[in-house]
Amino acid sequence: MPNTNDMPEDLPAGLSSSARRALSRAKYTRLDQLTAVRASDLGRLHGMGAKAIGQIRVALAARGQSLADEDDR
Repeated sequence: MPNTNDMPEDLPAGLSSSARRALSRAKYTRLDQLTAVRASDLGRLHGMGAKAIGQIRVALAARGQSLADEDDR
């Protein structure tokens, strides 16, 4: 899959290619978009497993953010 300049590379570096494809198919191209998504919804994407969701959680936490159902209320 060619790398295009219109796809920001702020997704976790270790994220598998299948997880990246799953996010791309669902039109998620930036990490900050995932703050509006629940972990259960990510888990329903074909190619998105528990390891990838964990990597996303860690990357969001490093920015002081979280998935939609994990925010600090």
